[in-house]
Amino acid sequence: MGHGRWIVAAALAFSWGSCAAPRSAPARRPNIVFILADDHAAHAIGAYGSSVARTPHIDALAREGLRFERAFCGNAICAPARATLLTGTHSHVHGVVDNAARFDGSQPTFPKALQQAGYQTALVGKWHLKSTPTGFDHWEVFPDQGQYYDPELLSAAGRRRADGYASEVVTDLALEWLDARAPDRPFLLCLHHKAPHRSWEPGPRELGLYADEVLAEPATLFDDYATRASGAAAQEMSLARDLSDFDLKLGPPTPRDPRALAAWTAAYAEENAALRSQPLEGDARTRWNYQRYLKDYLRCVAGVDASVGRVLAYLEREGLADDTLVVYASDQGFFLGEHGWYDKRWMYEESLRFPLVMRWPGKIAAGTVERSLVSGIDIAPTLCELGCADALPRAQGTSLAPLLQGEPLAAPRDAIYYRYYEYPEPHRVEPHFGLRTERHKLLVFPRLGASELFDLETDPRELDNLAGDPEHAELEARLRARLASLQAEYGDAPR
Repeated sequence: MGHGRWIVAAALAFSWGSCAAPRSAPARRPNIVFILADDHAAHAIGAYGSSVARTPHIDALAREGLRFERAFCGNAICAPARATLLTGTHSHVHGVVDNAARFDGSQPTFPKALQQAGYQTALVGKWHLKSTPTGFDHWEVFPDQGQYYDPELLSAAGRRRADGYASEVVTDLALEWLDARAPDRPFLLCLHHKAPHRSWEPGPRELGLYADEVLAEPATLFDDYATRASGAAAQEMSLARDLSDFDLKLGPPTPRDPRALAAWTAAYAEENAALRSQPLEGDARTRWNYQRYLKDYLRCVAGVDASVGRVLAYLEREGLADDTLVVYASDQGFFLGEHGWYDKRWMYEESLRFPLVMRWPGKIAAGTVERSLVSGIDIAPTLCELGCADALPRAQGTSLAPLLQGEPLAAPRDAIYYRYYEYPEPHRVEPHFGLRTERHKLLVFPRLGASELFDLETDPRELDNLAGDPEHAELEARLRARLASLQAEYGDAPR
């Protein structure tokens, strides 16, 4: 090892924040593969405790690296959450408060910072931010949400249609770019999946999964929202009443390819015919919808996991695994029948929490579980520090690099901040803001003049609203004061 290389390695062994070498030196800065799923709930991953999700490759990442147990988004909806991951800022700063907003590509992002620090950068798959991607030497993305089968793709060269299934198509594109990259410079590859986003269309290889199984129902499938603010009952994301025939695969099939079409027809025809011959109503129909929805969701998850396996195998085969930080995350969580819901948006745990796994062999201890409170605003600062890039000037998050080394953060977070804006369409989820601490959660619904307070230790399913209870008045006042201080810290002032 050359003298300069030894200095870099020694510096990184002491602290990843010590980027003493010139940025042109690729010695020990990691390559970064950032795999982002869409709407992948943490509780739909084996490593996070799921007994039904088939995620052997994501589970392997967790065994070989670090699993963050308490990672939370700041706005549980696709475009805002993605803009936060890019910028390290909350929605009111980066400007994407809902899915209708357009991302301003001129603002600082971690891909730009890494690009300026000498990384070659690429993005393939879902973008969903309306503007042209910036900070990437190469990009090829789905228009808007993208399609599962034979998806269209946009790039600097124009628009084209790719044959195949989206999760496999974007993996092919990612590996093709890795083959073509310059071998003497570190790289950032953002591989962003459409799956398992609505309408949960499984790939041909996964269509048969769970066919003969009856999946366990969540305890809150028939939640009556008895103690909650009125918005919980007024939403339009109910498994009982809001899924379409297209969501439930009762409408025309999606695939055009004859073999994929045959697999699709074989997967759904018998159950669909039985439902038509003997229609179900009430709770029985809700249970049928739940089984169809969750099986398709988990099938899409299995397709993403297969993609992760292909990427990991490529890194191993090409001798890149030891020098590559692999990050697996989702933009936010998702409801898998809890409270009778699909979708996300709410500050309740299933939607708020997202999976976050990092592996860097020899640098991150295998099998580590981190329980610190982590926010989506922390991802960009972390990747900038690990890549020896300049810190993002507006970032509101904290680099998690010390946690990757098994060291505590200098100022660990005692609460995470959340704010959801989009109302009324779609789904009629009430605008709300709040905070989550180690044990408690406070939600404020300004339009309703209502609040919710939960003790997550005694009430992990968030069924018993303590807001307004005289016995918890001191706790509520303390949480409201901390919420106000967080709003002041982040420069947000919801009314």
